[in-house]
Amino acid sequence: MLEANIKQQLGTYLQNIVNPIEITVSTNGTEKAEELLSLAREITELRSEKITLTVDENPTGRAPQMAIGPQGETPRVRFAGIPMGHEFTSLVLALLQAGGHPSKAAPATLEQIKSLDTELNFEVYISLSCHNCPDVVQAVNLMAVLNPNITATMIDGALFQDEVEKREIMAVPSVYLNGELFEQGRMTLDEILNKVDTGAAKKQAAALSEKDPYDVLVVGGGPAGAAAAIYAARKGIRTGVVAERFGGQVSDTMAIENFISVKATDGPKLVAGLEQHVLDYDVDLMKTQKAVRLEKKEFVEVELENGALLKSKTVILATGARWREMNVPGEQEYRGKGVAYCPHCDGPLFKGKKTAVIGGGNSGIEAAIDLAGIVEHVTVLEFGDTLRADDVLVKKAQSLPNVTIIKNAMTTEVLGDGQRVIGLKYTDRTTDESHLVEVAGIFVQIGLVPNSEFLKDTLELSNRGEIIIDQHAQTSIPGVFAAGDVTTTPYKQIIISMGGGATAALGAFDYLIRN
Repeated sequence: MLEANIKQQLGTYLQNIVNPIEITVSTNGTEKAEELLSLAREITELRSEKITLTVDENPTGRAPQMAIGPQGETPRVRFAGIPMGHEFTSLVLALLQAGGHPSKAAPATLEQIKSLDTELNFEVYISLSCHNCPDVVQAVNLMAVLNPNITATMIDGALFQDEVEKREIMAVPSVYLNGELFEQGRMTLDEILNKVDTGAAKKQAAALSEKDPYDVLVVGGGPAGAAAAIYAARKGIRTGVVAERFGGQVSDTMAIENFISVKATDGPKLVAGLEQHVLDYDVDLMKTQKAVRLEKKEFVEVELENGALLKSKTVILATGARWREMNVPGEQEYRGKGVAYCPHCDGPLFKGKKTAVIGGGNSGIEAAIDLAGIVEHVTVLEFGDTLRADDVLVKKAQSLPNVTIIKNAMTTEVLGDGQRVIGLKYTDRTTDESHLVEVAGIFVQIGLVPNSEFLKDTLELSNRGEIIIDQHAQTSIPGVFAAGDVTTTPYKQIIISMGGGATAALGAFDYLIRN
């Protein structure tokens, strides 16, 4: 089942298993069950002295399913489905961690996991093409490995359609905790921990507020924030980064083919590289922390959502942007129930169904092309009279028999039956006529909104909410700088954001030595 080069690499990784582990495969006679059993046998053969295989041909639970745990213990990590695609890394990590190989998570995080004293049974519904799902799967798997009160099960929605329909799951990852919906969408280990550990926020706020003032405090952890932190730290000044989610929007980007000198990469890989580069320097990285207020006093003060107060001589705002919403009736009601913003993640859930893509830019047309290979039909609705996407993408989309492109279309309402999306309404801007399109899924791809709401009435913003900066990246408040997609910089590109972060850091350093 595994290609020769993958098997060789896996064999090398499995040498890190310290303690014996056992794999239990629950089968049900189906072709997928045989595939899973074949995968388990190949893994076992690679390290037979440390891995044993048990086959359960009469399972009482889900099948096909692979359970992994230390030998002699009831397994707490399970894969209901075949963990290939993006989930293959989750499988490898589960094998290593169950076998005693240490995690790279921060020691404080590991101790927090071990100290949880409540029973937590996680079920994570995924699609194998979802690039956000592995982060969640790997997080709860690690928690289950470290704490006997916790179990974690990955469930491939494509194989367990009856569960998906019963629970009306229309977005991945969908996380259930003790049988109840816990969260949908990408989550980090720290975010999950903070949500289940009710006392975590208060303890974190107290610890953060005790930190000494920084020379430079970067707010935001995307490409602009990472570049700013690296440039600041290289100057030898005290540097901190506070970010709600390190990597920002880039974490949700798959194909990156315009990052100069790197022919092709993807968002998660780039984000991992950025974080490691930042941590190579003496940077205080504070993740899962959202800024809610900024005020210039003796120091520049940044208040966080948990109540903590950070102080710094200078601040660099690099809070980025988020997907723009349609702001039409029904959008919020059916978000996660047919209204989606990530075609790579949620597209497989609409296999064989009719879908719509809102937006005719590059992201919209790329989404239509990707979805066309999965769904029955894709209708693209573009507000303008021309498509804004690159010509090569437009020609590709137009060549696909199950893609329809409608221009001058203003989406006016999302329709549903109370449980899920059943269609949408749009108005033809040339005739003012209203039309109905029956769809099960709507993918919104209409641009970005700057994450600057907390700065309103604090510093000067453009009419679009972007932070106005000068050529040195300084804002209207002396000592406060900004960079990246949250600013008036005209082109929102990864490489431009990185350059903006470097400019802001150099501007902040220049401000420090002059003041």
